[in-house]
Amino acid sequence: MFNSDTEILFPIRVIPSLRDLRGAEWQQLVDNVTLQPDDSVAKIAFTALIVSLGGCGTCNADSYRAMRGCTQCSRITVKRFKGSDHELVELYEQMKTSVEDHLARQHEE
Repeated sequence: MFNSDTEILFPIRVIPSLRDLRGAEWQQLVDNVTLQPDDSVAKIAFTALIVSLGGCGTCNADSYRAMRGCTQCSRITVKRFKGSDHELVELYEQMKTSVEDHLARQHEE
């Protein structure tokens, strides 16, 4: 089955649709990330967060997740996160640090 909303990894076009799923701290994070350029560390880190939480790496064309599409899958992933908004933001900050470290290593080479 083909779903036009299904991509290989979490698409950044979906980020704004995740805003109202949680509280104020999460909404502020989504607002800040949405305002950044597409190639920013912020958007890369946010994508890495959702990919990690949602298991995008193991999704394939025949999976139930792929049939639902990336928008629906990521919305469910964010809604079902059992931690607090603060924990989600902390995970994002960890991803951001990881991306910055990776880019710094690449720049050194």
